[in-house]
Amino acid sequence: QVQLVESGGGLVQPGGSLTLSCAASGSGFNMGWYRQSPGKQRELVATITRGGATNYSDSVKARFTISRDNAKNTLYLQMNSLKPEDTAVYYCKATRLGYNYWGRGTQVTVSS
Repeated sequence: QVQLVESGGGLVQPGGSLTLSCAASGSGFNMGWYRQSPGKQRELVATITRGGATNYSDSVKARFTISRDNAKNTLYLQMNSLKPEDTAVYYCKATRLGYNYWGRGTQVTVSS
């Protein structure tokens, strides 16, 4: 069973930064970050393939950076210039051979 464990969430002021991490129990995944706010559907934040190709939602482009360390089976999300509308639970997703795996999420709250 694949396990994904997110960490790094917390409370930050507008304009601040946070880095999320997602440790995977296996390798060879295409991976991504998603987020969900109360009353809203889960939405894509950013994805990265096994080869390192990245994709971002327009709302976070130029502010967030997704990266991975394949040697550590770990996914990262560097979030800069955070806005209150970035407040959400952030989830890590891993995909391999047509199967999707999700972490339990980490809360990010942007507030003064």
